[in-house]
Amino acid sequence: MALHSMRKARGCWRFIRALHKGSAAAPAPQESLQWKETVTPLNQSSSREELCTTCKNFQLGKKSQKLKDSKKRIFSGIQPTGILHLGNYLGAIENWVSEHTQLSWILSCMVRLPRLQHLHQWKAKTTKQKHDGTGGLLTYPVLQAADILLYKSTHVPVGEDQVQHMELVQDLAEGFNKKYGEFFPVPKSVLTSMKKVKSLRDPSAKMSKSDPDKLATVRITDSPEEIVQKFRKAVTDFTSEVTYDPAGRAGVSNMVAVHAAVTGLSVEEVVRRSAGMDTAHYKLAVADAVIEKFAPIKREIEKLKLDKDHLEKVLQIGSAKAKELAYPVCQEVKKLVGFL
Repeated sequence: MALHSMRKARGCWRFIRALHKGSAAAPAPQESLQWKETVTPLNQSSSREELCTTCKNFQLGKKSQKLKDSKKRIFSGIQPTGILHLGNYLGAIENWVSEHTQLSWILSCMVRLPRLQHLHQWKAKTTKQKHDGTGGLLTYPVLQAADILLYKSTHVPVGEDQVQHMELVQDLAEGFNKKYGEFFPVPKSVLTSMKKVKSLRDPSAKMSKSDPDKLATVRITDSPEEIVQKFRKAVTDFTSEVTYDPAGRAGVSNMVAVHAAVTGLSVEEVVRRSAGMDTAHYKLAVADAVIEKFAPIKREIEKLKLDKDHLEKVLQIGSAKAKELAYPVCQEVKKLVGFL
C-alpha cells in the first residue's frame, strides 16, 4: 500500500510538472516503450480527481520481455559483522552498497508481516530474546533477498538453515515479475555438501559469531592454544567411543563432521581411523586438524594486516565492481515501480 501510494503521488506530480512546462518537457517515448492511451489535455481548473485519472492514462507501458541473459551468476553472502568462524570458512563473503537497502525497502512493501513472523529463524531468535525481537531482525530476510536479487543471481550456495529464506527470495522474485514483467531470475538454492557446523557448547544449535559463550565458536583468528581449549571443552557425552550418530550423539557427531570437512576425508573414513581412540583424545586430534587447516589462512591474514593500503584498495575495487552491477538494476527497479 505504501509503495502504491508513493508511486501514484510521484507519477501525478511528474505529469503536472510536464503540463506546466509544455510539451517539450513531456517524456519522449523510447524505443522499448509504447504509449498505452491518449492523454486528455487539462486546464488549471481541473479537479484533483481528473488529474489522478489522467495520470493513470498517461502511463508508459513496457513490453514484457523474457530474460535474455542466460549467463549463470552465483551469489554467495555472509553476515558482515563479527570475526569469521569455522562454519563461515565453509561459506563465502559479500560486499554491500547502498542499492541493497533501497531494493530491500521496495521488496518489504511486497511481503506480508505474517510471512516474516512465520520464518523459523525469527521464531528461534525471538524466543532466545524473550520475544523482544526488533524490526531489523524481522526484516533481515528481505535484505538478504535484496542482496541476492540485486545482482540478478541465478544460483545461491546455502546451508540447510537458509532454505526457508531462499523460498522467500524465490517468492519475491516471482511476485515482482508477475506484477511488473519478467525482470529477476528466480534463483535456485545450491545446498553445500557440508552440513551446518554446530556450536561446541550446544550441539543442538549452529555455530554463531554472535554466541555469547566464547567457547562455543572457533574463529579463524583464534590462536592454536585457544582452538585446543575450545575443542577440549566441547560438549560430547559419557560414551568414550568415536561414532557418527547425529540423532543420538550430536556432540561427537559434530566433531566427526568437522574433522571430515577440514581433512577432506569421508565421515566413514574418519570414524574408521579413530577406532580405539577415546573422545577426550579425539577432541585434540580434531583441534590439531583445524589448526593445520587454518595455519596458511592465518599467515595470510597477518601478512595482509601489515598492508592496510592494499586492503583499502581491495575494498574500494570490490565496492566499485558491486556498484557497477547493482546500480543499473536498482535504477530499473525504480522505473518499473514508478519512482523514476
